[in-house]
Amino acid sequence: MTHEEKAQVSAAEAGSDGAQDAARQARFGKLPERVRPEDTVEERPAVAPDPARDAYNADEWLIRNVG
Repeated sequence: MTHEEKAQVSAAEAGSDGAQDAARQARFGKLPERVRPEDTVEERPAVAPDPARDAYNADEWLIRNVG
């Protein structure tokens, strides 16, 4: 292959590189939408609420244990 033939092949490849560059730009040329920090964190209570825990009544305890 002569130098001129190599130059022609290189020019033909350069044309396909332009198409590849355009495809790459179309796919990766724009950043994705911004993700807010509020959307990345899920808040859940560490322990499920226990209804019996809040059922304490001081008067009832006095009646059972003192009365």
